[in-house]
Amino acid sequence: MASISVRENREIEAANASHDTPVVFIHGLWLLPSSWANWVDFFKAAGYAPLTPDWPDDPETVEAARANPDALAKKTLKQISDHTIEIVNALDKKPVLIGHSTGGLLAEMLAGQGLSAATVAIDPGIFRGVLPLPPSVLKVAGPFLVNPLTRGRAITLTFDQFAYGWANALDEKEAKELYNTFHVAGSGIALMQMGNANLNPWTEAKVDTKNPARGALLIIDGEKDHTVPWAIANAAYKRQKRNPAVTEIVKIPNRGHSLTIDHAWREVAQTALDFVERSVN
Repeated sequence: MASISVRENREIEAANASHDTPVVFIHGLWLLPSSWANWVDFFKAAGYAPLTPDWPDDPETVEAARANPDALAKKTLKQISDHTIEIVNALDKKPVLIGHSTGGLLAEMLAGQGLSAATVAIDPGIFRGVLPLPPSVLKVAGPFLVNPLTRGRAITLTFDQFAYGWANALDEKEAKELYNTFHVAGSGIALMQMGNANLNPWTEAKVDTKNPARGALLIIDGEKDHTVPWAIANAAYKRQKRNPAVTEIVKIPNRGHSLTIDHAWREVAQTALDFVERSVN
């Protein structure tokens, strides 16, 4: 288990000292905590205490991650979840959880354990019981999932893979800017755990959707997302809405998987903030 870093501890202390509701932002594959910088400022201005936990062994910068991509390999969903729980347990108040992609899945996993005051899962990764696998997903992840060596590797997307999976709703100029600014290698085993969730009864990609302590949940999905298409997000919503707590889903028109980091991130952040304000205040 990765210990709480100096940076993370600083965020915990600031959140506890502020007495504001903490908001824990959980990043997904192929990004770092710094990808939430705009969201941190946005939620802080709205009166919340933001935190951006690492995945275990996350390098501090994109440059460092690219210089040592192997540091990002072999991180399982349970390892990431356990570390995020360590952060949550250090807070004086139950936090809001906001996650994107694999981070959206992790937010749902923690919410299912009753650890969240409210949860926003954006383009959330697949968990066991979410069955659709649209063709675009197979094009994005299929080449990795069929290779058994993926489990032990750090997976870096080519620009063409990023442009299709993340930036298909953007022009090429912005797609290249995002790739150059944010993209880092991702854990192959975490990708495999989601891709094989419905084949492995012991998968770590599992969510307790019925726990009455789950709290309010919003799923946000980009209309044009190739990595987590609407069919996947809506299947997750159908399982989550069995919960007695509020469960909602929103489709953001003309947006792809990059919707948290591209030029129109603020629309998504405002949608998340509006839900949080209704759910915890």
